[in-house]
Amino acid sequence: MPQTQRFTRSINDRVLAGVVGGIAHRFGWNPTLLRAIYVIISVASAAFPGILVYLILWLLMPEGDD
Repeated sequence: MPQTQRFTRSINDRVLAGVVGGIAHRFGWNPTLLRAIYVIISVASAAFPGILVYLILWLLMPEGDD
């Protein structure tokens, strides 16, 4: 049975809490580009939903073991 990868916060690639770095690592994306996209989307949506989603993910995602 194949093991599924979990969403975890990045230890090595973090700016604040490692949430976006962990998501980028999970999908094999560029973390800097994903952070820029996340900030643009957050600002375009009046920033509050983006900050709230980030805080929720920070609480729910376990810290990884990069």
